Amino acid sequence: MKPNVQQIPAATALAAAAAVSGLRLCPGYLDRSRQNELLAALREVLAVAPLFTPRMPVSGRPFTVRMSNCGPLGWVSDVNGYRYAPAHPETGRPWPSIPAILLEAWQELGFYPHPPEACLINFYGPAAKMGLHQDRDEQDFDAPVVSLSLGDSCLFRIGGRRRNDPTHSFRLHSGDAVILGGGARLAFHGVDRILPGTSTLLAEGGRFNLTLRRVTRPDSQNIGLSA
Repeated sequence: MKPNVQQIPAATALAAAAAVSGLRLCPGYLDRSRQNELLAALREVLAVAPLFTPRMPVSGRPFTVRMSNCGPLGWVSDVNGYRYAPAHPETGRPWPSIPAILLEAWQELGFYPHPPEACLINFYGPAAKMGLHQDRDEQDFDAPVVSLSLGDSCLFRIGGRRRNDPTHSFRLHSGDAVILGGGARLAFHGVDRILPGTSTLLAEGGRFNLTLRRVTRPDSQNIGLSA
């Protein structure tokens, strides 16, 4: 399959051309059949690595999203800080392997020669959101972040590499893919809100967001990286 990757129109994404140089959108990358296939694989992952509630560093305030991971490394957050770890923080078990359908998405969309080492799984309920942030806990910023949406649509916001840069918002729907690479790899981004009832994919409602990431540099031997 050759994905129909499109540049997001400037009017609905970033105002600064430099900040969007690596921002790409693939609307409807997964059709309904493939969405169901990915959801089934995701349910198997979550049976081994159940969703947990991350907490903010220092304060311990809970996130509004619940999360899990698959791959050799998983991103966690608690009072001790943000970091990648090789095991689930509650079960102590290694993260499950990344499903084949996600590895295919990385190959088709990432344009990067080395495999991902982590897939973050965020679940957004009707009231969940994610504040503006950068994905910068990785060593390798040459690798993109490949993001896939399942379930209810959301209002996605993205800006530039500085927190006070102008931002623009657009909707992401079930099956859409977003790729942050190049100049957009360190762009601030977040989820303003979930739009309940916009998808029938998840019986429980809500939205899953899966982000594939390369964590270590290709020449690194430290797969147990803690950031």
